[in-house]
Amino acid sequence: MMIVKKFFLSSLFFVFISHINAQDVLTLRSAIDVAIKNYPAIKAKNAYAKSSQSLVKEAKSEYLPNLELSAQNFYGTINSVYGPSYGFGGLGAASAGPTFSKQNWNAAFGSLYLANVNWDFFSFGKAKEKTKVAQSVAVRDLKDYDQEIFQHKIRVAGAYLTLVADRQLRYSFEKNLARTDSVRQLVIRRSVSGLVAGVDSSQANAQYSSAKISLIQSIDKEQEDKHNLSLLLGVDTNAFEIDTSFISSLPKLQEDYAYDSVNHPVLQYYKSLVDISKEKTRYLRTQYWPTFTLVGLGQTKGSGFGSNYATNTSDFTRNYWDGIKPSVGNYLFGLGITWNLTQPLRLSKSVTAQQWESEALTQEYNLASQQIKTQIKISDDKMANALTIYNEAPNQVKAATDEYNQQSVKYKNGLTNMVNVTQASFDLIRAETDRDIANSNIWQALLLKSAALGNFGLFEDQLQ
Repeated sequence: MMIVKKFFLSSLFFVFISHINAQDVLTLRSAIDVAIKNYPAIKAKNAYAKSSQSLVKEAKSEYLPNLELSAQNFYGTINSVYGPSYGFGGLGAASAGPTFSKQNWNAAFGSLYLANVNWDFFSFGKAKEKTKVAQSVAVRDLKDYDQEIFQHKIRVAGAYLTLVADRQLRYSFEKNLARTDSVRQLVIRRSVSGLVAGVDSSQANAQYSSAKISLIQSIDKEQEDKHNLSLLLGVDTNAFEIDTSFISSLPKLQEDYAYDSVNHPVLQYYKSLVDISKEKTRYLRTQYWPTFTLVGLGQTKGSGFGSNYATNTSDFTRNYWDGIKPSVGNYLFGLGITWNLTQPLRLSKSVTAQQWESEALTQEYNLASQQIKTQIKISDDKMANALTIYNEAPNQVKAATDEYNQQSVKYKNGLTNMVNVTQASFDLIRAETDRDIANSNIWQALLLKSAALGNFGLFEDQLQ
């Protein structure tokens, strides 16, 4: 039974290892490419940008004249009375005929065919400014799309570096568990032999349990961060292995990185918001002025009622084709001006409100600019501190290793107690974890610097 159990466990272990080896290694550069192609928020911003670009074409087409064609056929009576009327809401019927002293129900077909051209050929820039507003919106959505890509690259790279640090820490906790287990086995043997007190084995078991819990917590953190990275990639899978090879080398740091506020993706987005508001102000001001309109109309009509119907009520026909056949026509050309003189009184308040909105957006731009400058200073400090820690970490590991080895030898020779060995073990694992994430912290600082400067290429160019 024991042989079967060992065979089953060995087979299960082999399958697990084969599955891990079969997983694809996802490099940081590949992770960024996958995320840009699949992340839903980026796809949404791209769709918004395309939508606003279509609205620009629609705004440009509004300057074209309106050309309407109409063909209408009717059947009904034409009784009429003298009196004024107004077609509120289009509810008036256009029945026209002679006035009789009593109702009759003579009905025939009628028709109306017309072509109408209506062109606001000059309106003091209304159409032009409306197009500019639409173009500003399109620029805003495009800048929003660009800054979403930029920020998502930063998010993906940050999540990837965090996962690399998790992996490095897990390796340290695994070594610590093995080291602790070796001490525990030694203490148990010496305790059974009566060379050390039994309480030492309890302390060793407690230290081993603590090391095991630390490893499990590290694995849990790594699994959580891997799920988070998978979410940022826009793919519902964790079947990938990360590449930790690049973290062993330091990025090539430049003495000074140029800050270009004009081309910063985030500031460009805020500037586009200000530009939209200013264009809206100019558009509102064009509404103060009149609109000049050219109109042209061609019309032909047909009727089943004859020209003598006023004196001879039998002069009509119910034949459809005779009723809809055109018999008379008219044309019309005109030039008109429309000017709402009270419009400036109403819109002046809207213009003022829009100007205050421009001011608010300008201040938001200034705030974002100040925050970015602060982030640049913070990234400089973090880079300097990360380099200091990186240079100091080997000294800490060496000192902690020497301390641990010394306490272990003393314990084996009965010159110290288990408490000192445990403390030395804690110092060693802390030193090893500091060393393992020292490289990652430098890469994280470089990423923060790239984010602050608005230039992801500073970070991406360092990747292998």
